[in-house]
Amino acid sequence: MRLTTKGRFAVTAMIDIALHGRSGPVTLASISLRQRVSLSYLELLFGKLRRASLVESTRGPGGGYSLSRKAAEISVADIVLSIEDHDAEATRQRDADAPGEAGRCEIDELWATVNLRAVEFLKSISLQSLVDEQKAKGVQAAVRNEVRRSPSGQPATRKPFVVDAPNSVFALGRRQQSAS
Repeated sequence: MRLTTKGRFAVTAMIDIALHGRSGPVTLASISLRQRVSLSYLELLFGKLRRASLVESTRGPGGGYSLSRKAAEISVADIVLSIEDHDAEATRQRDADAPGEAGRCEIDELWATVNLRAVEFLKSISLQSLVDEQKAKGVQAAVRNEVRRSPSGQPATRKPFVVDAPNSVFALGRRQQSAS
């Protein structure tokens, strides 16, 4: 498993859909604006997420993407593994099959164990738990075609939606430990 910015952006976009998808499909353009990620990059990621059956696409006016199942049933590992480059995995396997130095086998086993633990950890974190964490921080989904007003009648100011997603498995671990 490789933890890359692709994985980080994919998780962030999935959180965005989970937060904003209650009133219908979410467009990539709206995700692009909220998350400050290029539309073409999101199109690449969502092609992979769709092939992994994590999102469904709806065409036409009012179309966009929605989760293919409940957020509680999708793990961070599902998301990250769906966008991972499978060519890199094939290269690593080919290198592992090549004859090498005597101590290399133990090192390979160590990294295989680290990789397994990282996957297990990411499987233990659901998309719903990340959404709940964002809601606890005061992040609210935008309501379509409706301007919320404060009791004084003025438009209510809202905390902008920017996901504070961890940028590494270590930061994710620290966040989970501090939440416990």
